[in-house]
Amino acid sequence: MGILYSQFVQRLVLFVSFLVHLKPLLAYSLKNCTIDYSDDPLDHVFVDCSNRELVTVPDDLPRDVTSVKLFHNLLKKIHRKDFGNLSKLRILSLQDNQIARVDDGSFMYLSALTTLYMSNNLLTNLTAHLFYGLSSLNMLDLSYNKIQFIHISAFHFLASLQAVMLDTNKLQHLMDIRPILQLPHLKELNLRETFFPSFETKDLHNVSSGLKILHVSGDKMKKFSITTPIFPHLESLDLRRFGQVGVLKWDIPDKTFLKNITQLYLSKSLIPFEAIHKVLKSLDSLMHLKLNYMDGCINIDLLATVCKIPTLRNLDLSWNNVSSLSLKLDTCSQLTELNLSFTHMTELSKGSVQSMKRLRALHVEHNFLYKVPDDIRSLSSLKILNLSDNLISECVFEHLIYLNVLDLSDNLLSTIGDTFRTGPKMLMFLDLSTNFVPVFEKGDFQGLGCLKYLDVVSDIYLRLHRITTVKESYNLLPYAFLYSESLKFLTIICNADLPCSYFEVKMQMLQGMIHLENVLAENIYISLPNLDIFQFNTKLKSLTIRHTDLSHLDPVFFRSIPNLEVLDFSNSKLKSLDFLAQVDLSALRYLKLTDNELTVINETVFQSLPALTYLDLDNNPFTCDCSNAGFIQWVIGNNQTQVVNAHQYTCSFPGAEQGRKLLDFDVQSCWMDVGFLCFISSTCLVVLTLLSSFIYHFLRWQLSYGFYFFLAFLYDSRKKKKGTPHQFDAFVSYNVHDEAWVYREMLPVLEEEQGWRLCLHHRDFQPGKPIMENITDAIYGSRKTICVISQHYLQSEWCSREIQMASFRLFDEHKDVLILLFLEEIPDQQLSPYYRMRKMVKRRTYLSWPQAGQHTGVFWQNVQRALETGDGPTDNNVLTGPAQC
Repeated sequence: MGILYSQFVQRLVLFVSFLVHLKPLLAYSLKNCTIDYSDDPLDHVFVDCSNRELVTVPDDLPRDVTSVKLFHNLLKKIHRKDFGNLSKLRILSLQDNQIARVDDGSFMYLSALTTLYMSNNLLTNLTAHLFYGLSSLNMLDLSYNKIQFIHISAFHFLASLQAVMLDTNKLQHLMDIRPILQLPHLKELNLRETFFPSFETKDLHNVSSGLKILHVSGDKMKKFSITTPIFPHLESLDLRRFGQVGVLKWDIPDKTFLKNITQLYLSKSLIPFEAIHKVLKSLDSLMHLKLNYMDGCINIDLLATVCKIPTLRNLDLSWNNVSSLSLKLDTCSQLTELNLSFTHMTELSKGSVQSMKRLRALHVEHNFLYKVPDDIRSLSSLKILNLSDNLISECVFEHLIYLNVLDLSDNLLSTIGDTFRTGPKMLMFLDLSTNFVPVFEKGDFQGLGCLKYLDVVSDIYLRLHRITTVKESYNLLPYAFLYSESLKFLTIICNADLPCSYFEVKMQMLQGMIHLENVLAENIYISLPNLDIFQFNTKLKSLTIRHTDLSHLDPVFFRSIPNLEVLDFSNSKLKSLDFLAQVDLSALRYLKLTDNELTVINETVFQSLPALTYLDLDNNPFTCDCSNAGFIQWVIGNNQTQVVNAHQYTCSFPGAEQGRKLLDFDVQSCWMDVGFLCFISSTCLVVLTLLSSFIYHFLRWQLSYGFYFFLAFLYDSRKKKKGTPHQFDAFVSYNVHDEAWVYREMLPVLEEEQGWRLCLHHRDFQPGKPIMENITDAIYGSRKTICVISQHYLQSEWCSREIQMASFRLFDEHKDVLILLFLEEIPDQQLSPYYRMRKMVKRRTYLSWPQAGQHTGVFWQNVQRALETGDGPTDNNVLTGPAQC
């Protein structure tokens, strides 16, 4: 039954089961591969990198990957670092490449690997450490290489190996396989098309193998000999040869050496007729016999010997030319399965299979039968019958009461008449595809109460399965089988050459399918895509509509199917995905939209698909400009949805970008908005102007103080380094309007009477030197600074700078270096702009000339006392309050 289902059921069921059970977190878009998640409880991760023309192993394989497909590429060498991080890898497919060399230790980190496919490559040698690290490997396929040499230690690390395929290589000597036969768990060994001149166990010294399946052949092999008991458990022996025909000598003197053989495959009469008789008679446990391309022996009455094997159950005579088959199979009553396909049969003579009352499966496909042989009608125990690809124009199966599977595809049926009105009642699988039945009448299938799969392909291809009951059918094919409440899978594929309107999906067709879960349709016409045609199919999980015009699709179309998990609208002329943003598809995991007309995609569409993990947009004419910038950023940065083959998407528009990769488009340029830059620049300018105005109005003095404080700090640092002594006792800071008082009152007393050395700017400043440097040198070159303060003094810019510099020295050195002499009474409010001076006046001693009055002598004595104080801290100043004169 598996053979008959494989064309559809396997493909559909595996597809749906895989897609529906995608895991919620994928490893996003890989550069050269796609990621699939299995339905396995171990949460296996499958990566497909096949058919990509890769020359190196991709470096972005997920670390948790369990299966990697790298077949059909251009790999020439496997490097040691290629699979370094894949500790969970179990299956590695490297077949169909050009691999000629594998570095030793390339598989050393693959301790979990169980299956390695390396067929169809260019390997010539198996080195000693080639398979180092593969301690868990079960199956190794090295067929179709050019292997000539196997190192004696090559298989030393493969302790778990059970199956080895070395078909079609260039091994010359039987001893080359001795290390393989010594593997403790080896069960299967394939050596088809070798260059061995013979296969003789006497050449394999000291070998005892648990081998159960042996396939060995070669055009040069002349002898097959088992003369030592090295294969005590051998069950299956395949000696078929499909190349040059030659005689093979069979030498097994002790039939106990093959006592466990249950399967024997022979072809092309490579063993003489007499020897074959002898061989068959020596096999006491034979159950399955396959004889291909041996029509000569069959016509010489070989079947008489075959049918005498009491244990035989399965006989395969396919690929033999016995067109007038009058086979003497009547004595093969013990058979349960018979294969007569590809035998050029035109008829099956009466009595050939009539006696096979135990027969359960009969394969007669690919022949020239014009009707169902009478013998077949009498096989009441038959469960599987394959009559496909014949010339049958009428059929009767009324007595096949246990028939489960019937394949009548590719025949000449023009009507089915009453064939299925009364049975077979146990029929579950019926294939009537590719026949010429134009109309199915009402009641044609009413006898098939157990039907689960039905294929009726003519100009329209319609497949239904999982039908428990089919009670009615109508005289129009589209409505013949659709009214079934138990229907879960519906496939409708129209002939692409016919007008789309030939098959129209309407709401009435789907009305009774309340359990429908999966729909696949191609080349159909959907009536009114703006209506809710699935309103009766609320359990729908998978919807595939391909090769159909859905350009005017309305969101109402999805109203009744919120549980949809798989959606495929490939090749459906879609120009926009905006409809997805307006529907409730919160369970959608798989979305395929290949071969459409999508140019610009709004990334916000995918925000309405919270469960989306797989997105395929291949072969759409994308526009590479800023209209797709958001979508490109979403593809690169999203952490949930894998965008399949995203790195291969190409640009179609504009012309200058045509052919470039979509993800290579520089989206940063899209954010450089000139208007926005102008706005930012003007805003910064306004803010800077306001800030400058604020600082000038409220903080200009603080900034000015800070500047002078910095200059004072630099000067003081230099002075301390030089260690220069003070040049003057005091620097006198005064305004030019007060110069007369300085010369008339101050200098005679302080310089002439008291003997102090004073520094005056008009007298002692160095000509040509910047005035600020002169001021700084004067203040720091004197022990004290005497500030003669008046209204004119406060209004003078240079006087202000002098007192600022002096005050900075005061606060910097924390010494009593400043003496304040007030020539006038100045209110506090007038000192407010000079807030530092006001603070000093409140905190420090100052001398007032107006208060001195007639007692100027006391005034000058106080000045002398201030000049005589040392350079100690200001807190020790002997003048503790305003000077009293």
